[in-house]
Amino acid sequence: MHRSGATMAWNVFKFCTALRGLGSIMILLVLGVVGVTYYAVVVTNYGPALFAGGLDFLIAALVLILFHFLLIMLLWSYFSVVLTEPGSVPPNWRPVADEESGENDPLHGMDFNNMQLDPSNSGVRICRKCNHLKPPRCHHCSVCGKCVLKMDHHCVWVVNCVGALNYKYFLLFLFYTFLETTLVTLCLLPHFLAFFSDEEIPGSPTMLATTFLAFVLNLAFALSVMGFLIMHISLVAANTTTIEAYEKKTGPRWRFDLGRKKNFEQVFGMDKHYWFIPAYSEEDLRRMPALQGLEYPSKPDLDSQGF
Repeated sequence: MHRSGATMAWNVFKFCTALRGLGSIMILLVLGVVGVTYYAVVVTNYGPALFAGGLDFLIAALVLILFHFLLIMLLWSYFSVVLTEPGSVPPNWRPVADEESGENDPLHGMDFNNMQLDPSNSGVRICRKCNHLKPPRCHHCSVCGKCVLKMDHHCVWVVNCVGALNYKYFLLFLFYTFLETTLVTLCLLPHFLAFFSDEEIPGSPTMLATTFLAFVLNLAFALSVMGFLIMHISLVAANTTTIEAYEKKTGPRWRFDLGRKKNFEQVFGMDKHYWFIPAYSEEDLRRMPALQGLEYPSKPDLDSQGF
C-alpha cells in the first residue's frame, strides 16, 4: 500500500511538471493562431480590398478597424493574465479577528488547531502543504506549488493560475477572444464557402490554405470560448469561482452572493471607465478590499453563522 501511494504521488508530480511545460507551448500556439488569422484577414483578403475603392473599400476599412481594435484588446487582456500574479498569501498573514486581538507573535501549530476548532474562527484554514494560514476563498495550486487567493483554476493557456488579481483580465480575454473569433468567422465565411463552389478563386495555394485554416480555427475557438464565457458569466453573477461551484458552495445561503450588481463589481470594480480594460482605477483598489483578494464582504445574517 505504501508503495502504491508513493507511485501515485510521483505520477501527480510528473503531471504538474508536464502542465508547467505545456503552458509555454500554449503561448506559442495562441500567437500562432493570431499570426495565421492576421495573414488571412489582413494580408490575403481585406488588406488588398482597401485599394479597390467604392463599397469594397468601406467594408474592408470597417472590418480592419474593428479587427485591429479587438486584437489589441485581446492581446492586452491575454498578456495581463499571463504576467499578473494571481495573488499569493502575504508572509505572516493573520485573520482580521486575530489582528484586532493585538497579538503580533506568529501562530504555532497548536494555535492553528485551536483556531480551526473555534467556531468564531470557522473561516480560518491551514494549508498543510505551505504550512501557513489560508485567507477566505484561498486554495492551493499543485501546479504552481503555492496558495492562490480566490483561486478559480490553473489555466495552461496562460501559463498561470487565475485568481483574485487577474480573474477580471481572464474574463476580458475570453470576451475579446469570442468577439474577435466571431468577427473573423463571419468575415471569412464567404471565402470559405467559395471553396465548395465552381467559381475560380483568385490567389496562391498558400493564401487559400491559410484562409481555410483561419476560418476553421476561429470557428472552433468561437464555439468553445462561448461555452466558457457563458459559464463564467454565471459564476460572476453568483459571486463564486469554478472551485467553489465544484464544491457546491453556492445557492441561497452562499454568504458571498451580494446580488448581481454588487457581485459584478467585486470582480470588475465600481468605476465604469475600467470595466472593459484589463486594469483597475486607484480609487477602486483603495476602497474595495475584495480586489486585493484577502477580504470579502458577505451577507451579515449568514456571516455570523459561518456559512
